[in-house]
Amino acid sequence: MFFSHLRNLTYPHNLIDLAFLVSDSKDDTLNMLSSMLDEIQNDPDPKMSYGEISVIQKDFGQKVQQDVESRHGFAAQADRRKLMAQARNWLLSATLRPTHSWVYWRDADVQTAPSTIIEDLMRHDKDVIVPNVWRPLPDWLGGEQPYDLNSWQESETALALAETLDEDAVIVEGYAEYATWRPHLAYLRDPYGDGDMEMELDGVGGVSILAKARVFRAGVHFPAFSFEKHAETEGFGKMAKRMGYSVIGLPHYTIWHLYEPSVDDLRHMEEMEQERKEREQEEKEQAKRKERVQNIFKDGRTQWEIDNAFVRDSIEEEQKAQKGAESVPNGDAKPPEDVPTAKKAQEQENPNGQQGTDALKNEDIQSSVEASAAKPAIGHVDTIDKPDNEKSDHGT
Repeated sequence: MFFSHLRNLTYPHNLIDLAFLVSDSKDDTLNMLSSMLDEIQNDPDPKMSYGEISVIQKDFGQKVQQDVESRHGFAAQADRRKLMAQARNWLLSATLRPTHSWVYWRDADVQTAPSTIIEDLMRHDKDVIVPNVWRPLPDWLGGEQPYDLNSWQESETALALAETLDEDAVIVEGYAEYATWRPHLAYLRDPYGDGDMEMELDGVGGVSILAKARVFRAGVHFPAFSFEKHAETEGFGKMAKRMGYSVIGLPHYTIWHLYEPSVDDLRHMEEMEQERKEREQEEKEQAKRKERVQNIFKDGRTQWEIDNAFVRDSIEEEQKAQKGAESVPNGDAKPPEDVPTAKKAQEQENPNGQQGTDALKNEDIQSSVEASAAKPAIGHVDTIDKPDNEKSDHGT
């Protein structure tokens, strides 16, 4: 990550000398660093290689563990800051050349920064200048957070606090033990603000510092002791300000530090991972239960179609049976060919047709009477039921 940033810097590489200090290392940092420097210096692109490169190894008796809790715990801060100040001063004294005009300090664990950062900071032409430093966070922690709280303006509360502390005490920011109520550069950030806006500072953080070389040649350094109750980079800001140099911060020009999860964060991550596994297991069990139910009723649609076809066929068969019953002649009825014969026999019995006609009339009258009993008739049929003495004069 760090070497990726080195490759992407737009400031002419041949005008930059690099200096690295490896101290109290128990891993293969030195060999890995040398290998990566050889790679960048031998890059086919001639614009990629840098000027003079110094790699220095010196131990300072670092006793603080390098896990997040140890490095950032309050109890370790004073001694840790003083030790880091010694390392910075030693590296500076061993590598600062008369030809150098600027000194740029950069932490190796910066995750994101503009490739033009050197030119951007130089353009302000200040003696000491720092950007704002934030860090990304997981969504469940809010997504982002101010990181470097060591860039600040002095407050009356902090000055009063300093008067109450021992001579060798070191005030550090971001801890409940020292409530300073200082305006912090980090908290003044506006993502849409002017990146060139300046803010005067008294203390500075060490993640990314650009300073004019003449500031160091004049004697300003990183105090490895309590200077006005501060040490290392914050003491450096105080000392530069005391000697009349400008100390500036850019609240809206932001670079991003790598996120390092704390012990509490790691514990919460483990809990979230356990919850995720339990949720996935529950989802699998629900899927299995759903599959079993679907297997039980997997022929539900087919069975419905079968039942529907059975009902439809039954209705059709019943309709066919009814039609068949209507078309079959009654056994007591005479066939159509017998009707003329019956008529002839009747004519023979009633040669004049009078008797047959009277019989038909009587049958018609009787049918009309029965019909009128079931349903009221209309017209003059009502006169049929009247007695003979009530008939009109126009009756038959």
